[in-house]
Amino acid sequence: MDIRINGIVNDSIVDGPGLRLAVFVQGCSHRCPGCHNPQTHDPLGGAVRDTGEVIRLMDANPLLDGITLSGGEPFEQATACLALARAARERGLSVWAYSGYTLEALQQRGDADIDELLGLCDVLVDGPFVLAQRSLELDFRGSANQRLIDLNATREAGELRLWQRPEW
Repeated sequence: MDIRINGIVNDSIVDGPGLRLAVFVQGCSHRCPGCHNPQTHDPLGGAVRDTGEVIRLMDANPLLDGITLSGGEPFEQATACLALARAARERGLSVWAYSGYTLEALQQRGDADIDELLGLCDVLVDGPFVLAQRSLELDFRGSANQRLIDLNATREAGELRLWQRPEW
């Protein structure tokens, strides 16, 4: 299956906890002012790759803790990102996703692929980047309005739960 990608980082330590395969999809309709990945906005930029190629990168790195779907806007390529999330879960990897949409907005879309992708994610970093709320002190996000939603705990509790950094 094709996916339009801006780039891939095989050993990211800044896009979620542990060693992660960070997949930066191409195309983002949010176009947040001050975005740190403005090169991902153009939906026709980047390069078309096969999801199988990305999955082979997962398989080639036995040290991975998980994958992170970032961008760009992963939920604007939900079907292809879903294929990656399924493959990650089959390999015992965690799945994080970033979105300029809020969880509530994604849930209201009524899109089966988005719903299934959310169901496979451990954490969703949601909400648009807001330049006035930018902070370099925040864990795994760029602005204070963005939430780190622990989707596993949210599903278990039946209400929104935020992700907390584990104590070592």
